[in-house]
This record gives sequence, C-alpha cells and structure tokens, in this order.
Amino acid sequence: MDNGGIFLRVADITAVLDTVLTTMRAVGADITYRLGGTSAALLQGVQLPVGDIDLLAARREDVDKFCSALASFPCLHTASWLPESSQYFARYEVHRVKVEISIVEREVDSDGMECVGRGPWQHYVWIACGSHQVPAVRLELRLATELVRDRADRYEPLLDHMSAQGCDFDLLHQAMRNRGLSPERQRVVWDRLGYSARTL
Repeated sequence: MDNGGIFLRVADITAVLDTVLTTMRAVGADITYRLGGTSAALLQGVQLPVGDIDLLAARREDVDKFCSALASFPCLHTASWLPESSQYFARYEVHRVKVEISIVEREVDSDGMECVGRGPWQHYVWIACGSHQVPAVRLELRLATELVRDRADRYEPLLDHMSAQGCDFDLLHQAMRNRGLSPERQRVVWDRLGYSARTL
C-alpha cells in the first residue's frame, strides 16, 4: 500500500513510530515486532520512495494489542484474516501516515526471507526513533524481496547503497536463493556489488 502518492521522509517515519510506540508503552502493550518494507530501508540510509510504514508481528495477539493501543487513531482496516496473502492484517492512520501491522502465517524453513520464517527475527538492526529503539529488518532481505517483485525504483537504490556501504554477502546469497532468483539474476547483483567471484 502507499500513502496516496506522497512519499515519506525519515523525519516523518521517525515521528510516527515514536508516537505509535509511546502510545503503546503508555498502555503497557508490549509486543514482539519488526519494522520492514521500504520504511525500514529508508531509516537505514537508502534513498527510495516510501508510502507507508510496515510492521511485522510475531503473533496474532501482538496485532490485537497494537490495535487496542491505537484505538484513538483512525482505523482504516480492522484486524482480520486475508486468505489471499495468508496474513492477519490491520491498518491505522497516524499523523496522516498509513501504519500497517500483520503476521504472515506461512510455514517456511528459512532464515533468508523478509516476512516469513526466521529471517526477520534473526537478521535485523536497531534504529533510534525518538525515545525508542526500533528493530528493522536488514537490507539484504529487503533487496531480495524487491528483486522478486522487479521494482527497479526500489532495488536500484538498495543496490547503490549496498555497493557504497557494503553488505553481508552470505545473507544476501541465502536470501536470493530462498526467493528463487535465477543464477543469471544473482550474477547481475554480484557484479553490481563488485563481488563477481562468488560461486553460484
């Protein structure tokens, strides 16, 4: 989803997350979550278009706690099961920004995917947002997602950033393999990152 064609800035995301987490803390709503999607990438320094904020929950009850805590904000989508995407999903509006939270209930024996399996829970970084520390899914997992979706306006900035700043090549290799990217597509990525010596 997007935010009506208006792209968010780092300051927007930080302010909204600070509001959300402060609201949750005030009512004792302690949940296990990760920040994912393009907003997680922007907070890690990647300049790319961001339309909303995506939170991944560990359990359905975390989604429900989130919804209860944010009851004073406009609810755009009541927490419910979406069978087409195997998601328990809710959406709120905070300071005119769409904030989504969901759990993807699909069994995957992998730690190389962004929204399912062990990946988001094992591979993340902490980012300061106001008075809070937010766990954001690592860029390697996001890049694999955007490559699968073939969204050049997202994966090109990720590749530019990782080419300049470096990345975890083993994790990226695992993520691309788990997402089923062809060896040819993977070689293009390695060449772009200056790591063409990897054996595929």
